[in-house]
Amino acid sequence: MQPPVPTVASPELLRFIREIFAALGVSTQAAELAALSLVAASVRGVDSHGVQLLPLYVDQLASGDVDAKAAGRILRESGCSALYDGENGLGQTVAAECCDHAVRLVQSSGMGLVVARNSNHFGSAGFWGERIAKSGCLGIVLSNASPLVAPWQGREPRLGTNPICVAAPGGWILDMATTTASAGKIIDAVMEGSAVIPGEWALDVAGNPTTSASEAMKGTLLPLGGQTAGYKGSGMAVAVEILCGVLGGGAIAGEVGSLRKRGRPTGVSQTFLAIDISRFMPVTEFESRVARLVAMLKSTAPAPGFEEVLMAGELEARAEKQRLRSGIPIPRRLWVTLDRLADRFEVARLTPLG
Repeated sequence: MQPPVPTVASPELLRFIREIFAALGVSTQAAELAALSLVAASVRGVDSHGVQLLPLYVDQLASGDVDAKAAGRILRESGCSALYDGENGLGQTVAAECCDHAVRLVQSSGMGLVVARNSNHFGSAGFWGERIAKSGCLGIVLSNASPLVAPWQGREPRLGTNPICVAAPGGWILDMATTTASAGKIIDAVMEGSAVIPGEWALDVAGNPTTSASEAMKGTLLPLGGQTAGYKGSGMAVAVEILCGVLGGGAIAGEVGSLRKRGRPTGVSQTFLAIDISRFMPVTEFESRVARLVAMLKSTAPAPGFEEVLMAGELEARAEKQRLRSGIPIPRRLWVTLDRLADRFEVARLTPLG
């Protein structure tokens, strides 16, 4: 019988990640921000964008592929828009600055649009959409990403998973990749000791659908819709690419570096849009209308094989309640890696619950 997977309380995980970043020369404020974003994803069950990313971030910082000290700067600002240079800093630092600038621009224009280039992986897009939504605005966040996805009817990676997030005050949030599954979900399968993934997630190197996690790691991810309707996900990924890399003057598609390969910056581009709801109606009225919409949809009779109609973000909200109560599970392979990081940077190892 396999021993139970260790779990850790969110404050303990936050402490650990913060100390690892600090040991790498990241400022106290930036370390806190990056740690919060990773723990928030882990707490919500989005393990692909949680603490699993820490070893990759460590490699980037230790090799100099990410500048731990970079603050970023506005290159150009006009009306409700701004162009931001992340200067190869932590993606979380860049994202926080861009979210806050977008919300600032809203005050005078009713809308704030900030496009960043020369950024890095910023964790879960939902974390930043929620940051904007907490200001009373409708938040939209987009990002291009490392090329892991073949365009529809192709078999070579050109596009990223290119996430899209829409977040509304009151808690409704959509955070999705333009692929059927994120690369992190395949890594999750490997971490959890599973060799099998659904056949619609990825292609092997020959361009054939695969259920092998290891073969998928060598091949490419499938766009949303799979081989039959992948033109939809592929088109959405291209749209995100245009709104991020093309519009921001940054790296485009296959030009973006890899989170998992050393020797060059990734050069990610991201877009942050804040919309002032109060220009249309009071925020409380808007929240009430969203709640009415959700209630209308959830009142639908479930289809055969299902017990209820679920909304975007609902499973994550339930996972958050559970994990705040019982802890965040850490796959054993990842736990070993985190122990090694603790020893390497001379910080206290994670203390499991129980």
